[in-house]
Amino acid sequence: MFAVSLLGASVLIFVACQALPGDQAAILLGTSATPESIAAKNHELGLDRPLVVRYGEWAAGMLHGDFGRSFASGDSVTSLIAPTLPVTLWLSFAALALAIVIALPLGMLAALRRRHLDGAAVSALAQAGMAVPAFWAGILLSLLFGVTLRVLPPNGYVDFRTSPVEWARHLVLPVCSLALVQSAVLIRYVRSAFVEVLGEDFYRTARAVGWRQGPAMLRHGLRNASLSLVTVIGLQLASVLVGAVVIEQVFVLPGLGALLVRYALNKDVMVIEGVVMLLVVLVLLINALTEVAYVFIDPRLRTEDER
Repeated sequence: MFAVSLLGASVLIFVACQALPGDQAAILLGTSATPESIAAKNHELGLDRPLVVRYGEWAAGMLHGDFGRSFASGDSVTSLIAPTLPVTLWLSFAALALAIVIALPLGMLAALRRRHLDGAAVSALAQAGMAVPAFWAGILLSLLFGVTLRVLPPNGYVDFRTSPVEWARHLVLPVCSLALVQSAVLIRYVRSAFVEVLGEDFYRTARAVGWRQGPAMLRHGLRNASLSLVTVIGLQLASVLVGAVVIEQVFVLPGLGALLVRYALNKDVMVIEGVVMLLVVLVLLINALTEVAYVFIDPRLRTEDER
């Protein structure tokens, strides 16, 4: 299934990129280019060959980790992606981890106190937070903490090897921007998962024998709610990866988003195809790992597989 999804995604990405408006050779040569020079450039780049042949070469190269070469710079796409990928991954995973840390206690509170003012307030704030775009949250945080208060860098990036402290300081605002929006989504799912647990017999039994609400929820409810939460977290990680591409533009981070925008302006389809395909691979891997996590969380699934 993974291979079929990957194949289908690669075909769609290739066709969509080839359908982008504009002539690659004309863009590279500029406004003074003649029809003859454009035709010669297309031949040099191999753009005059059939689409099927070009797709076959591109797909075959990807199997060996070769995404082709940039039409504009001549650099290999892999060498362009290599330094930008860690930036996007650090941003995405740190944002999701922070979102989970925020969402779990607040979601449990919203479930346990759903008939009280504090629980309703958490649910209302989460609902409002879901309507806030991550880039807008990033702009507000940058203006407040970076420009007005000047306690954190409003933009830019410092390599970890240069200064771990400055690296962390430059990631605080981007991570918080993504995490605040994602935590609002997760709070709603955590609340729903734990509200279902509150109606289960095992939870009522735990309460009947003397367990308090909080400990009973943590001891007996968290494991039973975790299956649905893992599904949501897997989906949200894919969403975070896409959101990171946008946030990188707000905070001027040299990640995959910055690379994609820079080469998209010149319609450098090889780079666009490589970056988008890499994001698709990451999303599919996340989905596969999510399915594996089900088996470890719920022993009944292991029993069904053995049958």
